[in-house]
Amino acid sequence: MDREAKNEKEENDREREKGVAAMVACYQGFDPAAYLQYNYMPPRADFDRQDSIVPWKLGCLHRAFTEGDVGGDVLVDVGSGPTLYQVLSGCEVFDTVFLTDFLEVNRQELRRWLQGEGYSSLDWTPYLQHVCKLEGRRPSAWTEKAARLRSVVSDILPIDVHLPRPLHPDSQLPTAGADCLVSCFCLESVSPDLASFNRALGHIRGLLRPGGHLLLIGALGESYYMGGPGVRIPVVPLDEAQVCASVRASGYTLVRLEVYTLPQGMMVGVDDVTGVFFVKARKP
Repeated sequence: MDREAKNEKEENDREREKGVAAMVACYQGFDPAAYLQYNYMPPRADFDRQDSIVPWKLGCLHRAFTEGDVGGDVLVDVGSGPTLYQVLSGCEVFDTVFLTDFLEVNRQELRRWLQGEGYSSLDWTPYLQHVCKLEGRRPSAWTEKAARLRSVVSDILPIDVHLPRPLHPDSQLPTAGADCLVSCFCLESVSPDLASFNRALGHIRGLLRPGGHLLLIGALGESYYMGGPGVRIPVVPLDEAQVCASVRASGYTLVRLEVYTLPQGMMVGVDDVTGVFFVKARKP
């Protein structure tokens, strides 16, 4: 590498580090309780409405986990935030689940529910009941599903998707990698630009064994969301073509893309999202 190219690379690296540091600073004011209130209560989580966003996401995940090709021992949820909905179907398929997040406040929120101690900011009962119905079980079976989830979550780990090795080496993840990764509204929400999003997508690929699956949910057309009162967090605006290109460029085989377009009633003033994508992909 000649001197000019080396200097350009170093400058790009510095700019990338500044961008990531700026994103980290944005998240210092993140409020899990407010975020859950904004996004995981009606109308966005109205289980009686066919056009509600949360039931759509749960349906995508249910189908992916019950099609028969996603399985194994270990499921890793990349960037769980303060939410649990993304593993309610997967916990029936996998015997070991790792939840992860960059923020300690989110890891604390998850621990409170999983340990059944103290105050949880959201009642997950309607979510558990809805997934039970998707599975053909009585809604009253939600207590069994809650017990199952608590029994299979092995740990709640810190993660940094901007590092080539996002999890600490002592994380107890099998050397070969996880059998499946789930990641919902994480990568585009913690990346300062599309290049950083693509790198993060490549970094988490290293957590996945060959032949394993990635189930990815994210925002389309979103430039910001509110992470708490007065906490405006920038997001990389994505379209369907960019999502497909990024997944393929990061070394995954794209199996399926599904898209949900927000109706007017789901636009509640806490973001400018226009749609949501669901990707099922596989690591060759």
